[in-house]
Amino acid sequence: MINGFLLVHKDSGITSSRVVQIIKKKFNLKKVGHLGTLDPMATGLLIIAVNRATKFASLLLQSEKSYRAEVTLGTQTDTDDAEGEVISSKNIHQNKSEIKEILLTFLGDSDQLPPNYSALKHNGKPMYKYARDGIKVKKQARKIFIKNINNIEINFPKVSFDIKCSKGTYIRSIARDLGLKLGCGAHLSKLIRTSQEKFKLSDACSLDDISLEKLISLENAFEDLDFIQLNESDAAAFLHGRSIQTDFEHTELLRVYDSKNQFIAIGKKTSKGFKHEYLV
Repeated sequence: MINGFLLVHKDSGITSSRVVQIIKKKFNLKKVGHLGTLDPMATGLLIIAVNRATKFASLLLQSEKSYRAEVTLGTQTDTDDAEGEVISSKNIHQNKSEIKEILLTFLGDSDQLPPNYSALKHNGKPMYKYARDGIKVKKQARKIFIKNINNIEINFPKVSFDIKCSKGTYIRSIARDLGLKLGCGAHLSKLIRTSQEKFKLSDACSLDDISLEKLISLENAFEDLDFIQLNESDAAAFLHGRSIQTDFEHTELLRVYDSKNQFIAIGKKTSKGFKHEYLV
């Protein structure tokens, strides 16, 4: 069975789920999923998990992501991006230095409210469906972390910048909240995902050019992790879900190899011994 990850350069105007459907049909694959939604308007890196790689998706879903964002000041929309309806327009009173200073206040930890139009679910129903029906849902703020904001360019009314952030961060919400802090309103007018974990947009292919020859194996995808090799009896017990005793103090995730040097799992030491977290 073919297992691994594909790096797709998603175009604007197509949903992430549609990309999954196209790849699944194109290569007649059993299981396919994506590792972090890109809005239809957004472009850039979309990691696609194929077959057993979908079991490892949570490892990469937790990873930091980087974007090149463009925010348009002075106009607020109901979706917080360029695809929504304009709900207010105001003049911009701050100069470039003031805008840059306020933008940099987003660095570090904060509580972020997701956009009204998002795929987050409330009582099992996506929030965008409530928004389309004109129903207001009380949203819970989520903890996010902005690691850096660089290469800021301001050409009124546009503000462009590179941003690296934790999982679950909505760049649309950054745009919205920047407009609120400036008092003029704002929306996200362009977004490009440039990296996720160690994977970069420069290594991605368009949907037209994607091929299974570009597949990144599970082993290569996690080659940055340390590894351990088990003897035959320990490997058998390990694969059956039993914990094994080890003499190392390593508590992070490890690549696990059997006695024949075959990559079999990613495991972790726990209070009950060394156990698998994800089986190949």
